[in-house]
Formats: sequence, C-alpha cells, structure tokens
Amino acid sequence: MSATVLVVEDEKEIRDLLRRYLERAGFAVVTTGSGAQALTMLTAHAAGIVVLDLGLPDIDGLEVLRAAHADGRVPVVVLTARGSVEDRIRGLELGADDYVTKPFSPTEVVLRVQAVLNRTTGSADPATASYGDGLLCLDESRHEARWQGEPLELTPTEWGLLATLAAVPGRVYSRYELINRVRGYEFEGYERTIDSHVKNLRHKLGAAGADVVQTVLGVGYRLGLPRDR
Repeated sequence: MSATVLVVEDEKEIRDLLRRYLERAGFAVVTTGSGAQALTMLTAHAAGIVVLDLGLPDIDGLEVLRAAHADGRVPVVVLTARGSVEDRIRGLELGADDYVTKPFSPTEVVLRVQAVLNRTTGSADPATASYGDGLLCLDESRHEARWQGEPLELTPTEWGLLATLAAVPGRVYSRYELINRVRGYEFEGYERTIDSHVKNLRHKLGAAGADVVQTVLGVGYRLGLPRDR
C-alpha cells in the first residue's frame, strides 16, 4: 500500500496539480492550504510524508516542519519560493529531507517524494551492526541507531548519511557521492547540504562527534569507528 502524502500549500491550483501527479504515481493524497489544519491532519490521516509550502497564510510553515519532525519524524519535502541558499540550509537544518523551489516541475516533486520514501522505508539487512566495541549500533531493519547504549533521534537524512558511512567504515565518501546515495539523485548545492547534515549528526553524537564522522580535507567524510566482528 502506497504512503499517504499530505500536501500543505496555500495556492489551490498548485495543490490540485500536485494531487493529480501524485495520485497518478499511485499515492494516496490529502491536501490543505492551512498550516493549523495541517498540524491536525499529520496524525489524523497517518501521513507517510509531507510536501510543505513554507509560506502559509496562517502560521509559519517551519512550525509545521517542526511538528512533522517531532511526530514520529515524518519525512518532509519543502516546497517554497524561498530560494536562497540560506533559506534552503535553514529548512534542512530544521529537519526537511528535501527542498524544491518554485517554479517547479510536478514530475520532479513526485520523483523527490519517491526518493525520500525509498531511503526512509526501504528494505534492508535486519541484522544489527555495532562499531567501536559497541559504542555505535545500527539496526537497518528498524532504521534505529544507538550511541553508547542510548537511542539517537535522527532525521531520515541523518540516518541515511550515517548508514552510508557505516557500510564501509574507514572508506572516504565524497560529498557528491553522499548526496547521491542518501538522496538518490543529484542536488544543487549538495556540498553545503551534506555539511549541514554532518554538523547536526555530530552534535547528536556529542563530544566524540567529529571523531565518529571524520572530515577528510578536500575529499569528504568517513566513519572513524571500526566495525565489530
């Protein structure tokens, strides 16, 4: 059964356009032009992913983004006219899993929704892997991570980044390679996007963050913990 997509967009024509394209791709779709109503619909309709316009008429779209992220960490594709690099980075730092600026191709939005869902709900090896004598544990089947025995509350993108680095500990992944593996396609401004997610991931890992996710100057990033046998 396809995930339910909650489209939060104040322009009716855009809402209807996205509904048609998403339904054509096999998704169940619910829509609203109200941020306040979106907060209720997040749980009432068991949304699997949100396509969210930040420029809503009643409340700031970032409030809806925070709620989606807090409410079971529902993935969010932000759709907005706020096209500056700073705005994109701010949205990503607050938990958005992708960012599409207006004007846009509805086909592109569908592809990005599919890519986010593929990486956040895709099948994986059910075995739990541990690293650094048990300091870090990843359960691929549940998309769960633990650090020093405590659960890590990761966004879907942070999970994808950590899981990619952990696939081959010590291997250096370029920013270009990471954005394609984590997101599933090329993304304009990918270098700053990856750097933003790495910063957030390190923060959640605490004082050892920079040692766990290591920077290789001029190349990219690698996991600094060996896999336990």
